[in-house]
Parts: sequence; C-alpha cells; structure tokens
Amino acid sequence: MLTNESHAWLDLVAKVLLRCFLFGCLLLLVWAGFYLLAGDFLFRWHNQLFGLTQHEMSLIHYCGIALAKILVLLFFLFPYIAIRLVLRKQ
Repeated sequence: MLTNESHAWLDLVAKVLLRCFLFGCLLLLVWAGFYLLAGDFLFRWHNQLFGLTQHEMSLIHYCGIALAKILVLLFFLFPYIAIRLVLRKQ
C-alpha cells in the first residue's frame, strides 16, 4: 500500500518521465527533419570534416535515430507506463 507521500513522489516522477519522453520525441523529429530537409548540406559538411561517403553518413544518422528512439522508449515511456499502472491500482 502506498502512502500519500509515496503516491505524490511517484506522480512527480511520472510527470518528469512524460516530459522527458516528449522532449526525446521532439529531438527525434528535429533530427530526422533536419536530415531530410538539409541532407545535402550535412553530407557536404561531414564529407569535408571526416571524408564520409553518402552511404556512410546515411547509415550513421539512421542508426543514431534508431538508437535514440529505442533509448527514449526504454528509459522514459516504459517506466512512465509502469508507474501509471501502479498508481492506477491504488
């Protein structure tokens, strides 16, 4: 059984996790949008700095976006859902 203090603390943690999830989604949208809209600029810039090919740059960004998405889901959304389920049972 949760005390009122525990319930309030878990509610606060859930609110923080939800905001972190939303900011993570915003980061993913900005990253993907910038890559889609300014892909040529990014390629020229990365090619000059690191000598990357178009395929290598696309692969790095694709894997980075996929990893960020997995981490946002794993560390923010799933704990948020778990906490909300615990609080709903109380």
